[in-house]
Amino acid sequence: MKATVKWVDGRMFVGESGSGHAIVMDGPPDHGGRNMGVRPMEMILLGVGGCSSFDVIEILQKGRHAVTDCTAEISAERVDAVPSVFSKIHLHFKVLGENLKASAVERAVKLSAEKYCSASIMLSKAVEITHSFEIIEDNITQ
Repeated sequence: MKATVKWVDGRMFVGESGSGHAIVMDGPPDHGGRNMGVRPMEMILLGVGGCSSFDVIEILQKGRHAVTDCTAEISAERVDAVPSVFSKIHLHFKVLGENLKASAVERAVKLSAEKYCSASIMLSKAVEITHSFEIIEDNITQ
């Protein structure tokens, strides 16, 4: 896996993934940026949320559960020092579906956290990562 990050100006950079997708990263004005893109540390949260969500959906669908939507809300705390690394990350999954069993969703979240999500497992070596979920009933047959 490869990626490139190219400086544009100020504190703006364009990152391009090995698969050819690009994203703009920028800093806040008080750090020389123009607030025109995602902060690099926010990208880490987006990555762990995306990786975990991918797993949760895949596990539920493979189990033939009627999942219709999933949103991961990610919150994090950073240390008040330089470097300002994450000290805690929490992922809360809002899973929408019809007749979803809490045990199935809990299993999917746990499998992602402990076995499948490379980003979460890697970060958990240095950061306290916790997970929670809620199920929202979606009567899709109506």
